[in-house]
Amino acid sequence: IFMSVKGKQEQATAINELEAELEKQFEETDPDIEIKEEFEHVKDMAFREMVLTEKIRPDGRGLGDIRPLESSVGFLPRTHGSSIFERGETQAIGIVTLGSEKDALKLDNLSPQDSKNFLFHYNFPPYSVGETGRIGVSRRDTGHGALAERALEPVIPSEEDFPYAIRIVSEILSSNGSTSMGSVCGSTLSLMDAGVPIKSPVAGIAMGLILSDDSSNYAVFPDIQGIEDFQGDMDFKVAGSRDGITALQMDVKVQGINFEIMKDALGKAKDARYRILDAMLEVIDTPRVDMNPYAPRMIKISVPAEKIGTVIGPGGKTIRGMIQDYNVSIDVSDDGSVIVGSADQSSADAAIFAIQSLVKEIEVGEIYTGTVQRIMNFGAFVE
Repeated sequence: IFMSVKGKQEQATAINELEAELEKQFEETDPDIEIKEEFEHVKDMAFREMVLTEKIRPDGRGLGDIRPLESSVGFLPRTHGSSIFERGETQAIGIVTLGSEKDALKLDNLSPQDSKNFLFHYNFPPYSVGETGRIGVSRRDTGHGALAERALEPVIPSEEDFPYAIRIVSEILSSNGSTSMGSVCGSTLSLMDAGVPIKSPVAGIAMGLILSDDSSNYAVFPDIQGIEDFQGDMDFKVAGSRDGITALQMDVKVQGINFEIMKDALGKAKDARYRILDAMLEVIDTPRVDMNPYAPRMIKISVPAEKIGTVIGPGGKTIRGMIQDYNVSIDVSDDGSVIVGSADQSSADAAIFAIQSLVKEIEVGEIYTGTVQRIMNFGAFVE
């Protein structure tokens, strides 16, 4: 069955039918025998023998093979960035939303960090594994999202370089092995599609292990699928860029992993990660220079700290007036940093000009265009 039947669902159906047939046969000859337990044992032994001896995996792949890769970006026109990443029967959609710094998550804890401008959400609906059920967030979903977020965080630009709050949602459409690493790949593509200047692209891969009973023989292989995770001895997730590893997670079901196995796993994970990165970069190799027309334009300028009050005005009258007149968002910090946000570049430019005009020092010899509001015996008031 392992070799003759392809596909997760088809293979599971064939195995279940074989088990049901054996149960029916033994009910007539030996009704006391525990078929389910024996069947699982024989299935496990067949799987391990095939991998260790024949060097073939349940779907017919060799030990070093990765399933077919497909990607696309920008297929959702209204979002700020989007992507689809497929690896075999695992498929993830990545969606990026950009907002102002006011949209950052406020943290209420003992940490000196009081806000978080990079958010990652992972959704694993029941239909991704062919089931029905209640849609919610489980502990597993939280853990997978935290791993993917940790993998991407080192390449996210600083707030000084990119004054946005960034939210990524990874929706798993189909699952057959390592959706968290698929989310890392899909999210990298959607970040570049949104024009986020990430430091370098990140990809992830899950490594598997079969270890013989006496530990004398083992096989390490990349891109595990569901049955290899369930029947195997290790699920080792490695995410990173060409410059290095950004996140690791290991689930081990045997007594211990020696240095030789660890070195082999990391080496093969690096090779697989590079192959996936190559496939991703064929779709989009650098962040887009022009952001999506629906994405907000967040432009950061600086004004003298002592003139913040001039920008805000009495009771916030001046800043509220500019927000209403130019249809923009304006965030002012105590150090004089001002972030102007708008989906329309011309509106943002007009608001920036108005702010700079408020705080500009008048210099002798410069020419200004304005309206004479009142003439006095000592001079004139000009707006």
